[in-house]
Amino acid sequence: MSWKKIALLGVALVVSGSMAMAQNKKVEFGVNFGYTLSEGVDVQPYVIPTVGTISKVNPTNAMSWGFNVDYLATENFSVGFLWDKQNNKLNADLQGGGKIDISDNNTYNYHGVFTYHLMEPDSPIRPYFFGGLGATHFSGGDLLTIPGAAASGTVGSETQFSTTWGGGVKFFPHKSIGLKVEMRWTPTYIKSDPAGIWCGGYWYGCWYLSDSDYSNQFKMAAGVVFRF
Repeated sequence: MSWKKIALLGVALVVSGSMAMAQNKKVEFGVNFGYTLSEGVDVQPYVIPTVGTISKVNPTNAMSWGFNVDYLATENFSVGFLWDKQNNKLNADLQGGGKIDISDNNTYNYHGVFTYHLMEPDSPIRPYFFGGLGATHFSGGDLLTIPGAAASGTVGSETQFSTTWGGGVKFFPHKSIGLKVEMRWTPTYIKSDPAGIWCGGYWYGCWYLSDSDYSNQFKMAAGVVFRF
C-alpha cells in the first residue's frame, strides 16, 4: 500500500472518528445569567395604618441565573430539567399610587423541559424552542421595616404550578463548548377569582365561573453550553 493511500485512509479514519464523537455527544449542560421582569397579582385590599391600602403584591425585577441539563433523544429533540433562581424582593402597589417593599424573596423555577432544535447536530448555529411543566417557589422572608408602620414577622413561602416557554440560539465555535442567548416566559398560577355564573339552558344547568390569576416572569439571558 502506498504512502498516499495510507494518508488518505488516516484522514478518513480521523474524519469518521470526529463525526462519531459529534454524534455520540448526547448530553448538554448549560449555565445562564440574565435579568428577569416579574409581574404580581391583585389581592384583597389590606390597610396598613399610616402607609395606605395594598391592592397588589409583586415580585420585583432582578438579576437571575440558572442551569439546565438535556438529553438528546434524537438529532433535533431533547428532554431535560431546568432550574433558575431570581434574587428579588416582594413589594406592594398602594391604592392611589406608590409602592412599598414588603420582604426579601428568592424566586425559584423547577421545570421538566422538552426542546426542539433546528439545523443539523453538527451545525455551528442551532436555533431552538422549548416548553416545560413544573413549579415556581416564592421563598418569602422577614418583613422589612416600613416607615410609620408597626410591622413585624415574616412572609410565608409558597409553591405553585407553572409552565415555562421560550427559545433562543446556540452558537458552537467548538463541538464540545458553545454559547447561547435565549428568552423565557414563565406564567405561575396563583389563585382563582370568582367570575360569575354561566347557565347553559334547562338541560345543562349552571356553573360558577372563575378567573385564574397568574404571576408572570420574563427572562432574557446569555450563557455557556457544554456537550458530553
